[in-house]
Amino acid sequence: MLEDRTTTVSSSTEWPTAYPQGYAVVDVETTGLARDDRIISAAVYRLDARGEVEDHWYTLVNPERDPGPVWIHGLTSEALEGAPLFPEVAEEFAARLAGRVLVAHNAVFDWQMIAREYARAEREAPVKQRLCTIALAKELGLPLPNHKLESLAAHFGVVQRRAHHALDDARVLAEAFRPSLRAAAAGGVRLPLHECRPLTEWQDRPAPRIGQQAGGPGGYGGGYRPSSWRPARKRPACPYPNPGRYEDGKRLKQGMRVAFSGDTSVERELLEDRATEAGLHVATSLSRLTSLLVTNDPDSGTSKVVKARQFGTPVVDEAAFGQLLRDVEPADE
Repeated sequence: MLEDRTTTVSSSTEWPTAYPQGYAVVDVETTGLARDDRIISAAVYRLDARGEVEDHWYTLVNPERDPGPVWIHGLTSEALEGAPLFPEVAEEFAARLAGRVLVAHNAVFDWQMIAREYARAEREAPVKQRLCTIALAKELGLPLPNHKLESLAAHFGVVQRRAHHALDDARVLAEAFRPSLRAAAAGGVRLPLHECRPLTEWQDRPAPRIGQQAGGPGGYGGGYRPSSWRPARKRPACPYPNPGRYEDGKRLKQGMRVAFSGDTSVERELLEDRATEAGLHVATSLSRLTSLLVTNDPDSGTSKVVKARQFGTPVVDEAAFGQLLRDVEPADE
């Protein structure tokens, strides 16, 4: 039994009425991070309104392609050969997501991978909202050295047995989310919920065969069209002051102004969501105050790239930015 290390909510305490009625704690392992990469395993822990575990589910998925970084997830082509295809597990997966808030560590990544798989299967994932446990940890002000899952687990005394195994990662996250949820309820914290918009159409390009290198920036090619209804989005103001420019070899810091230029392998809006959830200021234009420009084509002549050269703004590609997002330094108090 997990012992909570945060304020608990007694049975007599009124639970916030605005909180969701159920959660699906999810982890997916994938062939990579690009927009044409595939899910190779998925796990879901269903939790009730107060975070108590109802049941759990796990499946392997045959990606019909090279499994990617086997040294991370341990799933070889041989292990996946007899696994079901995603359309064969889509219905059961959907039943475990339906009517619940999707909870994940770096939730925008898990959501985008799931949404794309459903779009390929010509279906929509039944998810309306997601909650990122990184964002929740920040809302609670947890004293974590960084925002890795292992640090969140250690804070709550949760023992991880098999890192990068979807079922164990989902279990660890569920056990860490429960006391986080109770602490939020006890403190009247508003949960950092984000809308999930499904993809309704998808078209893959041929994936590389085993051992073949992917072409183009960001990995495998391909593209998608999001749903036709895309309301204009006004992001909330970044609550942190701008600490200045990013320095090579150091961490990003909350409040840094980040601009994007050119095509990205991850949908731009989702990439911006990840930056916002990490506490960065997403800038639509580039100025002398911009901390960092993210582009996969630093030699292009776009206005942002030209200005970055003029102002001496640091530039990184999408892959490097993705790595930096995993460990963003908290803003100064």
